[in-house]
Amino acid sequence: MWKIIIDQTGIELTLQQRPQRIISVVPSQTELLFDLGLDQEVMGITKFCVHPESWYRSKTRVGGTKTLNIDKIRALKPDLVIANKEENRKEDVEAIREFCPVWTSDIVTMADALGMIRELGMITGMEDKAFEIAGKIEKGFGEIRPVRKRAAYLIWKKPYMVAGGNTFINTMLNLSGIENVFDQKSRYPQVNIEDLKSENIELLLLSSEPYPFKIRDIEELTKILFKAKIVLADGEMFSWYGSRLLHFPGYINSSDWHLA
Repeated sequence: MWKIIIDQTGIELTLQQRPQRIISVVPSQTELLFDLGLDQEVMGITKFCVHPESWYRSKTRVGGTKTLNIDKIRALKPDLVIANKEENRKEDVEAIREFCPVWTSDIVTMADALGMIRELGMITGMEDKAFEIAGKIEKGFGEIRPVRKRAAYLIWKKPYMVAGGNTFINTMLNLSGIENVFDQKSRYPQVNIEDLKSENIELLLLSSEPYPFKIRDIEELTKILFKAKIVLADGEMFSWYGSRLLHFPGYINSSDWHLA
């Protein structure tokens, strides 16, 4: 026995040795594995694991995050699958556990994200690199210039849905100095135009994912919410909780959202 590990959902898994055949079914964690230097160990990824592009082109794709091909995963003979409580379906994770250990993250806070980075580093034998990445993230977030705006973060259209409280996006908004006017609503509540109007928001962020908002959406909403600054937001920056966090402070500090 190599070691017994408890993942972020409280599930215990046993690894006989340092993982040699890894499958990641979470895009942000796939990017982290690349930055940890695990090119040879990672066998499979999802069709949404677009970073790095070299892996997207060369690694075996095992379906989407919520449409995993269990047979294809089994055929790759992994000794570790890395998943996420929110992004992957519970029934898929349980099916994979029948033949392979699954380490599942559960991330809402920055502490959760940093813990995931460090733990995956320790599990994969890349502890030094993981702790280096986590340290750089902590330093970078200490240098963020707060935006200080009342805002809403739209993730979907028809119906409109926003990021509410108890989400990693809400954590990122707060760390940016942005007041999420819907943080008292749990998870991803549905809202309407009247809800947006009544909150007197100063900043409306239209995410690039999961719904791909475009310039035309800014034009459409500006006619209704003419008092608010409406901008497209890079959804990967706000919802990817791996090594992409290294780039978030620069993204916020270089934005013009601080302006009136």
